[in-house]
Amino acid sequence: MSLAEQLEAMSAGSAKRIPEEARAVMMKAAQELDAQGIGDTALSVGDPFPKVGLQNSDGADFDLSSLFAKGPVLINFYRGGWCPYCNLELKAYQNELETIRSLGAELVAISPETPDRAEATAAKNAVSYPVLTDPQNSLAEALGIVFTLPPELEKLYEMFGNNLPEAHGEAGWRLPIPATYVVGKDGVILYAHIARDYRTRAEPDEPIAALETASRVV
Repeated sequence: MSLAEQLEAMSAGSAKRIPEEARAVMMKAAQELDAQGIGDTALSVGDPFPKVGLQNSDGADFDLSSLFAKGPVLINFYRGGWCPYCNLELKAYQNELETIRSLGAELVAISPETPDRAEATAAKNAVSYPVLTDPQNSLAEALGIVFTLPPELEKLYEMFGNNLPEAHGEAGWRLPIPATYVVGKDGVILYAHIARDYRTRAEPDEPIAALETASRVV
């Protein structure tokens, strides 16, 4: 199954499991995101990728530019290990890791989860590429892909056992919208897929095609 087919099947299953009142809250929040235009002004193809520090699973500083110097990098922003759609995406890209690295590229995943939680997410999904922490959502904010959850959605997430301030080490309830980037050796964005709908992700073959183009240019 393609990633899109897996996501669609999960969405259909969730619609049956989640109570109607909870679905209404989630739908309203999605409508508010659309109304606010979150992600419409996000950095995209041709823009320089922001130079914002990250952390690895040990909590040590991690500089993405150290990867850009070696070759193009495929970057996935996911919401957290609690998100089943994100877990499907992490696994789908793990399945393509050999292809990605054969093109002289690297793959990383980024979320606001604290390093220990990011490490647990990587282990749960048998991910062997770097899963990094974006402290305080700083990189997501610089890219223009972060949003604040409305109060009703906060309460719903708490009811589901997802305490985001605790998971992120950040006072507010903020999340990145799912986004996938390919960044070239010069630090310029070559590919961008930004989706307000958390059930929608880039099919791996799309950014991989961008990597193939980048490798031919090099």
